[in-house]
Amino acid sequence: MASLQEIQRRISSTKKTRQITSAMQMVSTAKLSQIQRYSVGYQAYAARLEAVVEHLVSAHLFDNADAKHIPLIAQRQIKKTGLLVVTSDRGLVGSYNANVIKQTNALMARLNLDTTNTAILAVGGNGADFYKKRGFEVILEHRGVSDVPSFNEIRSVVNTVTSLYEAEVFDALHVVYNHFINRLTSVYQDVQLLPLTGDTLNTMGGTEADKAELDVQSTYEIEPDMTAVLNVVLPQFAQSLVYEAVLDAKTAEHAASSTAMKSATDNAKDLIGRLELQFNRARQAEITTEITEITGGMAALE
Repeated sequence: MASLQEIQRRISSTKKTRQITSAMQMVSTAKLSQIQRYSVGYQAYAARLEAVVEHLVSAHLFDNADAKHIPLIAQRQIKKTGLLVVTSDRGLVGSYNANVIKQTNALMARLNLDTTNTAILAVGGNGADFYKKRGFEVILEHRGVSDVPSFNEIRSVVNTVTSLYEAEVFDALHVVYNHFINRLTSVYQDVQLLPLTGDTLNTMGGTEADKAELDVQSTYEIEPDMTAVLNVVLPQFAQSLVYEAVLDAKTAEHAASSTAMKSATDNAKDLIGRLELQFNRARQAEITTEITEITGGMAALE
């Protein structure tokens, strides 16, 4: 049995740990609230851009466009697949990183991807380190994403992603990350971002009745031409989706950190309770032993 002094040391150290995890929970909760407020503003822009692209798809511009001159929708043989993996730079976020990596590995198994036909684009140190150690080619590595990343901060990433695709470094791109649902729940998300296709974009929203009302001749006047319009709109749309994924993943990271620190704080509280009970029982046993020894000594003197 541990001595009273050892139990006291454990109680003291656990209380200090509880103070730290409680403070970290408060910080993560504050960061989560901050990024949620920021996301509301960006989502207004993203929704408008999405609506524009949906209308272009519904108006059959994709069907009539010359795909050979629009790199982001051009279909080509898939020799190498790019995976944009969004994780965190640090730990203390529960199963956040493990879930992304586990599900991404499952996706790679389904697509028959290995080190020879996969290019990893990593946002966050955990994903980069994991796949580097396993021999994968990491062609993009971005660490140190701020707590509330701005578009300017991620601009280099989104520009590099689209540039690498246009340069045919990879022939298809999946964005994989944790999608924020609420403070307690996030789900793994796999979005095939490139190449953009009409079928993919048709699933983004809008009713069939709304789409049926749109007609390319009556709804749009194309100037200078269809290819030029799509070559301006589609890169903006692809970059918006990449940034939105990073923003969404960062929101889920803060939520996971807050939940993990709350669990750690609760566990520390429970451990302190058990240790204090153990201390009291040990103290009572020690007192009982002392009383017994005193009583025995008095009896021997008599």
